[in-house]
Amino acid sequence: MKPARVRARSLRRQLLLGILIPLVLIVGFNTWSLYRQALGALHTAYDRTLLASAKSLGEWLDVSGEGDSARLQAQVPSAALEAFEADHRSRMAYRISTREGVLLSGYEDLPMWRGEIPVRPPYAALVDFYDGEFRGDPVRMAVLLQPVARTTGKGMAVVQVAETLEIRHALARQILWDTLVRQAALIALIAATAIGVVQLATRPVRRLSREVQDRPDDDLRPIAAPDAPRELQPLIAATNAHMQRHGEMLAQRKRFVRDASHQLRTPLAVLKAQVQSARRGDLPPAEALAEIEDTVDRATLLANQMLALAKVAQLRQQADASATAFDAVVRDVALELSPLIAEHGLDFSLQAAPVTLPAHEWMLRELTRNLLHNAVRYTPAGGLLGITLERVGSQARLTVADGGPGIAPELAQRLFQPFSAGTHGSGSGLGLAICHEIVQALGGRIELVNRAHNGRVAGLDAIVTLPIE
Repeated sequence: MKPARVRARSLRRQLLLGILIPLVLIVGFNTWSLYRQALGALHTAYDRTLLASAKSLGEWLDVSGEGDSARLQAQVPSAALEAFEADHRSRMAYRISTREGVLLSGYEDLPMWRGEIPVRPPYAALVDFYDGEFRGDPVRMAVLLQPVARTTGKGMAVVQVAETLEIRHALARQILWDTLVRQAALIALIAATAIGVVQLATRPVRRLSREVQDRPDDDLRPIAAPDAPRELQPLIAATNAHMQRHGEMLAQRKRFVRDASHQLRTPLAVLKAQVQSARRGDLPPAEALAEIEDTVDRATLLANQMLALAKVAQLRQQADASATAFDAVVRDVALELSPLIAEHGLDFSLQAAPVTLPAHEWMLRELTRNLLHNAVRYTPAGGLLGITLERVGSQARLTVADGGPGIAPELAQRLFQPFSAGTHGSGSGLGLAICHEIVQALGGRIELVNRAHNGRVAGLDAIVTLPIE
């Protein structure tokens, strides 16, 4: 079963959503706030009209009688009622009554006010505003407690003015529509600007993408984008570094395939010739088999060393390894090769101080094994062989000292090249090359130094220096 394909997220989509969603929310809240403010101002203006109508009606109040027999009277002329009887989009009604609810003038079916005057009314008068219902229609009510005083008596009248809400609702819808249109135009303008800015900001990314896609598969040249934004420079640098490592890896693979095909051709040809010779009976079977076995051993050693060289190149591309106890690795390798050392009858010594390195254990083990194996090979029977591991400042120093004939100065560096075997022995020429690649991968250095005694070469010291941190 194939794993589900994860859909890649669009950078432009994320940027646009990150900009437009908060923008729409803010503009939406602003639209609602503006609408509420406009609606509040509308109600305030029309409430003032209602209050003015109530005060106009209150001017026609009078008191008849004297003393306890004084009575309120409302004599509203017909001219004052034209505003209430006009057939406009909204209808108005009024009621003038005493505090006890006795109707003095107006609409009898207009509900009597039963509320209380606010402690802090918005107007400097005995006024109350509230919403109610009149003849099945919602209305806005204004109530005015109008005191009436004459020389003959005084009283308190309740003046109510009601207005239906058609005009208010129409104006509110108009305000809402105008606000929505303006805010929508604002959102469209800002969205267009944001889209343009995002398109402009992501243009270098698209250009780099096209440049990489249009390249041939084997084109690993660094990406040249000096005009790219500063935020993209780390990505470009990381991509170039990755392409460089990839190019080096491909070059190493090609070199490995070339060298492997070239180096394995010789032992295979020799092996074929030995098999043909054995078939013809040129040599006794035992001797022929011994030669074939020797050729197979050398071919196996060559193949293993070439694989080790390729593994070093692979490990160089990986991230930093965990800490490894170098002294423990040295002791394990010495114990592993102890039968070979005993077979040669060598006088062996080991001194390993505790040292920990940030390196792959396989690299340290392969480095020590190849150096020690070479030293055993070139040390004559009964000779001296020593390994010393010490810490010098912030570095670890590994010294493998053999009792061999040493090397000529002109060979000291050439021996680190693949397939450059020395004059003493029949090695593949890969052992020291592997060591050199490992040391380079770990950021250290390796050198071969002849050890002198009484003016004569007493052996060869392979000295490896590696950084501890």
